[in-house]
Amino acid sequence: MEPARQEHFLAAHSACHDKVYRYFRRRAGDPSTVEDLCAEVFRIAWEKCRQDQELSVLIVFGIARNVLRNHNRSAVRSMNLAQQLERQQTREPVSDDGEVRDALDRLRPEDREVLLLTYWDGFTSAEVAELLDVSATAVRMRLHRARRHLSQLLRAERETEDVQR
Repeated sequence: MEPARQEHFLAAHSACHDKVYRYFRRRAGDPSTVEDLCAEVFRIAWEKCRQDQELSVLIVFGIARNVLRNHNRSAVRSMNLAQQLERQQTREPVSDDGEVRDALDRLRPEDREVLLLTYWDGFTSAEVAELLDVSATAVRMRLHRARRHLSQLLRAERETEDVQR
């Protein structure tokens, strides 16, 4: 570790840490979050110090502003995801949902995975191929077979229900 780099960083840290901490404390609230945000600022400052950039108070505060913006965007995304999940849980279950889930459970794992990645997660054949490390042609073939097999399972289930009525 270069002594000049370390001295430069430590000087910036001692000049800015308390100010950055108070900056986050007023905006983030939670002490553990404030600590994490401060650590992130000084991690980035350490990297900038490596690039022989001057670490003035203004540069460190610029880093802090960016870190806070990233934190806030992440918090908004997390909140939106939690709300979406909550809405999904409170929806009325579809009557055929159990049948479809049962039929999916009876599929081969490879077939089920291709169906879920395509229809549930919305990936294209090329993206599924990359995820599964197979060719796009293999994905399309698996998808074709999986749809056919799922259809047969659902048809058999409905026929069984009709007979029981």
